[in-house]
Amino acid sequence: MNSVPNNKRLPFSLQLSQAEVVLIFITFLWGGTFLLVHNVMAVSGPMFFVGLRFAAAALFVGMICSRSLARLTLLELKAGLLIGICIMFGYGLQTMGLQTISSSQSAFITALYVPFVPLLQWVVLGRRPGVMPSLGIGLAFVGLMLLAGPEAGTLKLSWGEGVTLVSAVAIAAEIILISRYAGQVDVRRVTVVQLATASLLSFLMMVPTQESVPDFSWLLVLSALGLGAMSAIIQVAMNWAQKSVSPTRATLIYAGEPVWAGLIGRLAGEQLPGLALVGAGLIVLAVVVSELKLQRRPKPGEDFEPGRCCEDKT
Repeated sequence: MNSVPNNKRLPFSLQLSQAEVVLIFITFLWGGTFLLVHNVMAVSGPMFFVGLRFAAAALFVGMICSRSLARLTLLELKAGLLIGICIMFGYGLQTMGLQTISSSQSAFITALYVPFVPLLQWVVLGRRPGVMPSLGIGLAFVGLMLLAGPEAGTLKLSWGEGVTLVSAVAIAAEIILISRYAGQVDVRRVTVVQLATASLLSFLMMVPTQESVPDFSWLLVLSALGLGAMSAIIQVAMNWAQKSVSPTRATLIYAGEPVWAGLIGRLAGEQLPGLALVGAGLIVLAVVVSELKLQRRPKPGEDFEPGRCCEDKT
């Protein structure tokens, strides 16, 4: 008896490509940075560390694309400045929060930037989100309630949780700006400008926050240099990998960032209450739901453009 070939395919292949393995490793590195920054806060203030971190990143990226910097345009300068301001607030406030909350809490609250993107586009640009992004926003809110106030099930944010939540809004604004200028600017030159802007503004923010320059510490120096180099390498790797990875697959991979952070934090001795873990799971689900609605199936032979997964297609 001849077997009839089955042409039906699963919507997601269980086999991982080389590019997908690279993205998984990148997501793992992202998750690990929360615990690293949390530990560095014992020897440095947040704004100084953020300034040092992005100064190193700007230096690494600038060395790679130094020849193209002379062709910097006014539009690229404007885009880099605006994105750099959002980066400073995003990572600066996130690092401030890591002074008082665990790396696991920080990672899950930061992940809210994904459902915040359509919400911010609605508030600022008047672009109402679709059904699935709205569902993601609702799931994110419930998840935040359980993560921040698991005992009473109410939205009672501590200072660290509050500033981390605001940092997620700043990161969402960063993504919207990146999408706004995508295709109009040279990514390499804008990246250098935005990293340098974030670094300079972070150092300047030490004045109003009354933050002093910390004593020399190898932990501080090596962490800043390591994260700076990591930021440069990750940016290059993402641009390469996402040319062959669909938006849906990339979304599912990136949703694992706070999960990795939670696992690494647990190995380091951090523990979240049971209801907080449920809230963390709802936040991850909100990330997936929000992003999946924003995707469209790529046409045959079409490359995936970095940043497309964050654009509102509704």
